[in-house]
Amino acid sequence: MIHMENELKKLLRDMQGKRILILGDVIADIYLFGSIARISREAPVLVLEQAEERVVAGGAANVVNNVATLGGSAEACGIVGDDKAAEGLRNILSKNGAGVEGLLTDKTRPTIAKTRIIAGGRETVSQQIVRVDRESREPMTEALSDALVKYVESRIEEGIDGLVLSDYGGAVVTDDVQKKILALCREKGVLTIVDSRYSVKRFVGVDYVKQNDSELSAAFGRELKDEKDIRETGAELLTLLDAKGILVTRGDKGMTVIEEGVAEDIPVRDKSEVFDVSGAGDTCVAAFILAKAAGADSVRAAELANFASGIAVRKKGTATVSAEELSAVIEKFA
Repeated sequence: MIHMENELKKLLRDMQGKRILILGDVIADIYLFGSIARISREAPVLVLEQAEERVVAGGAANVVNNVATLGGSAEACGIVGDDKAAEGLRNILSKNGAGVEGLLTDKTRPTIAKTRIIAGGRETVSQQIVRVDRESREPMTEALSDALVKYVESRIEEGIDGLVLSDYGGAVVTDDVQKKILALCREKGVLTIVDSRYSVKRFVGVDYVKQNDSELSAAFGRELKDEKDIRETGAELLTLLDAKGILVTRGDKGMTVIEEGVAEDIPVRDKSEVFDVSGAGDTCVAAFILAKAAGADSVRAAELANFASGIAVRKKGTATVSAEELSAVIEKFA
């Protein structure tokens, strides 16, 4: 165990400063907190007195934030609107030292936003009572698509250590965009990973894939009953995408790493109370790509990502993990 601790701590040091570009659907997670004042006279609903409004980086923006807080040099690339949500996201990412020049503004569409209204009081537990989503379903224009690809190409030419495709089903990671970018990355030898919520099978040519077990099940339309099913389906995805490795996250069962002819299960080592799984996958992707960029093999990279995700799930809402937090957990449990 001491050997693993030393290896992971060295890996964490080697990750510092690695340049990672994150392309995908940036999301503003907005939380409106209010105390319950009374029942409305207009309808049988609660009237809240607003106490606080908080904007948190979600989606691809959460990957950016986690790369930055883990010590990487993070750059965001995506589409935002000309609105307060975009301003909030730029401020959040910039405060963590992430680059935001690649966030291109489209004045015809809003920034993707998910607003959660949280109600509570002095004698009640705070809880979410409704969520309001705002997102344009219009396809991205050809000009904007070309601008995204051109920006990524410029960053590849200047030198990056890895690229994340964070696909939340929005307008950014289209077939055309991802095919052009993956071709560029393969040509230039840039490490790539994709985390796609709904359509992972279209990312042919990516190096690594992160999926949770339910996403993998949905992608192939079959139930994954046990470790054998997960390994076989992961191996099938590996072949289909001509990828180097598949990382399947499995909640309290840990992770499974699948490469050609090899599969290894990584158990959860710290089984503390889980508060919220929101954003834990983003933390996992950030830690894994940084570790791979630092030269780690996939199992060690997954072990590091496993520890990082374990920290994230003990925090409420989409959360970031710092290098200091990760070092402390490694020291305690590795």
